[in-house]
Amino acid sequence: MLKNIRIVLVDTSHPGNIGAAARAMKNMSLRQLHLVTPQHYPHQEATSRASGADDLLNNARVAGSLDEALTGCRLVVGTSARTRSIDWPIVTPREAAAKLVQEARSGDVALVFGRERSGLTNSELDRCTFLVHIPTNEDYSSLNLGAAVQILAYEIYLAQQQDPTVKSDSQRDLATADMLQGFHEHLAQALDDIGFTDPRQSQKLLRRLRSLFQRARPDKDEINIMRGILSAMQGRKSMRR
Repeated sequence: MLKNIRIVLVDTSHPGNIGAAARAMKNMSLRQLHLVTPQHYPHQEATSRASGADDLLNNARVAGSLDEALTGCRLVVGTSARTRSIDWPIVTPREAAAKLVQEARSGDVALVFGRERSGLTNSELDRCTFLVHIPTNEDYSSLNLGAAVQILAYEIYLAQQQDPTVKSDSQRDLATADMLQGFHEHLAQALDDIGFTDPRQSQKLLRRLRSLFQRARPDKDEINIMRGILSAMQGRKSMRR
């Protein structure tokens, strides 16, 4: 199932970090490297730091957006060291690895790393089902991107060697990240069409609703049902006008 696990690097500024990530991945038998708008790639320093993981660099997929890189993924785990105003499920590296391995038995999953200096934006974190935090020394919490990839790749490698003992959603035909994003865009439009949202509070409301559906982890049929309900709501509103 390791072949179904994507490592996604967003807007990486230093090409050496891409090479270091590729090396860490190959150490732990991970193969799918996705790069979202890398600032310098391809680059000789990436090849040098990869130290023999050139095949991962050569096969890396470059995407123009995070949504593009997550297309088809049934589970998305994002890395974050920041606290958020709205609670989001946060897991440990070991818990994240177990979830990724379990879900990868049934399809593609993604582990997303943000920018070296600022990490992932709130909008990008909203695309994630869970967030993973790597605990570090509180007096010196800065962690290099390549080191972060190595830590989580190691946990994934250990997790795939264990027999699954906890039942998961791996047998459900879960909605993919792109399906969920389409649903959230439809939901925002429908709430606006029926006059439910207040422009002053709409972003906070939509993020709470996104959090709710991320926790629920709907399957494809459930998303289609919800979108049908939204379309019916919009149609009835139009008839009243």
